[in-house]
Amino acid sequence: MPRTGIAGNMTPDEPVSRFEVIDPQTISVLVSTFYATVREHQRLGEIFNRRLDGRWEEHLGKMNLFWQSVLLKNRTYSGRPVPAHQKQTELVSEDFTEWLKVFRSVAHDLFTPHLAQEIITYAERIAQSLWFACLGTAGARLPDGLVQDLKETEQANA
Repeated sequence: MPRTGIAGNMTPDEPVSRFEVIDPQTISVLVSTFYATVREHQRLGEIFNRRLDGRWEEHLGKMNLFWQSVLLKNRTYSGRPVPAHQKQTELVSEDFTEWLKVFRSVAHDLFTPHLAQEIITYAERIAQSLWFACLGTAGARLPDGLVQDLKETEQANA
């Protein structure tokens, strides 16, 4: 289903048209919208812009392939995200929580509730895995923002 605009940029009177399929084109919109939002985020934008200065297009291409591999199971991505994130010594727990908060919002804006939740479930697992790889220790408890509340899930699917 073609989109008429991004839900967050529409006026309250405009109907919100959300994607009803996950395919390479909708994943591309997800990736570009998410990273456009991240670039404007006070903390995340600073981290990503510093790390990716002059290499945003390359990163977006990699992320498109990554999310296609995750969501379509097509094995288009062959990178190693854990070591790349472990190099980011300035990361703190709140960065992972904020990343996921932005991702959830963008997914809900772009996709029907059921598909958004499916995508978010994968994003949560990825954020949790990266948090453990970068900051976790044996027996560590995940930060609250990396685990979606069941009420929130039910509301998103309503």
